[in-house]
Amino acid sequence: MHPRFPHRHLLGIGPLSREDLLTLIDLGDSFLEISERAVKKVPTLRGKTIINLFLEPSTRTRTSFELAGKRLSADVVNVSGSSSSTTKGETLLDTVANLEAMRPDIVVLRHAFSGACELLARRLDCPLVNAGDGLHEHPTQALLDCATIRKHKGRIEGLEIAICGDLAHSRVARSNVMALSRLGARVRLAGPRTMVPMGIEALGAEGRVRVCERLEPALEGADVVMMLRIQKERIGAGLFPNTREYSRTFGLSRARLALARPDAIVMHPGPINRGVEMEAEVADDERSVILDQVTHGVAIRMGVLYLLAGGASEGAT
Repeated sequence: MHPRFPHRHLLGIGPLSREDLLTLIDLGDSFLEISERAVKKVPTLRGKTIINLFLEPSTRTRTSFELAGKRLSADVVNVSGSSSSTTKGETLLDTVANLEAMRPDIVVLRHAFSGACELLARRLDCPLVNAGDGLHEHPTQALLDCATIRKHKGRIEGLEIAICGDLAHSRVARSNVMALSRLGARVRLAGPRTMVPMGIEALGAEGRVRVCERLEPALEGADVVMMLRIQKERIGAGLFPNTREYSRTFGLSRARLALARPDAIVMHPGPINRGVEMEAEVADDERSVILDQVTHGVAIRMGVLYLLAGGASEGAT
C-alpha cells in the first residue's frame, strides 16, 4: 500500500474517505499533462506488469486502462472474454489463479456480475482494480467524472448535480452518488419510476441526495447535468414503452437544458444513444464535456495504477 492511499485494492467508492477521493483526483490532475507531451510516457511503472481482464464488452474503459499503463511504462496484457479460457468452461477463479501464477503486479477486472471483483480480491496476492462489475460499481468512472467537474467548475462542494436516466442498471450512478455527495455536492436523481431503485438516495451522504419524479425539477438550476445510458443489455421487457417515449419524457433537449444554469456542463459516461438520452445537438454543444471525461479517464487511471502498483517516483515525472 502507498502511504498516500491506505487501500490495497480499488473495489468501489464505498470504502473511500473524502481524503482518499481527493488524493486520487489530485494525482490524476498531475498526470493529465503527460497526455499533452510529444512523448506521452514516463518511467514510473517500468518493470511492472498489468493484466486487463475484461470479461464484458468495453471500448473506452479498456482502452483507457491500456493507455494509462503504457504511459506509465508498464507491461500491459489485455485479455478479453472472447479470447479467455472462460469460453471453454473454465471458471473465473481458475482463470485468475492461472493469471496470478504469471506474477502480475496488478489486475484490472471488468465483469458482468456484481461482486465478482470483491470475490477475486480475497484470492489475489496482487492489487485489483474494479473496472465495472455488474450493477454494483464503476469507481474509476466516478473519479474521472469528479475530476472533470472540478476542472470545469473549479470545485465540487456546493454544486447542484443532476444525474438522470436508467438509475436502476447504472453502476456509474451508484459510484457517482457516493463520490459526489461525499465531496460536498448536492445530487438530484431522476428517471422513470421503473428505473429508480428504492432507497437509492441512502447511498449518498445524509441529506445530500434527493429523487425527482420528473426530469424538469432535477434540471432546474443545476450546475452539472449527467445523463445515463439506457442499459439495453441489462434491461428486461416493460420498463418503458419505447425509446421514442423515453426520449420525450426523459431525454435531454436544448429546451430542457435551458432549465439548468446558463454555465451548466453536460456529461455522459458513454456510449451515447443519440436521440434517446439526449439530442445530438446537446451532445455536441459547447457545454458538453463528454470528450473531456475521456481525457480525464486516462489520467485518473494512471493515478490509480501508480498508487496500487507502487510507483517508483512521486507524481508525473
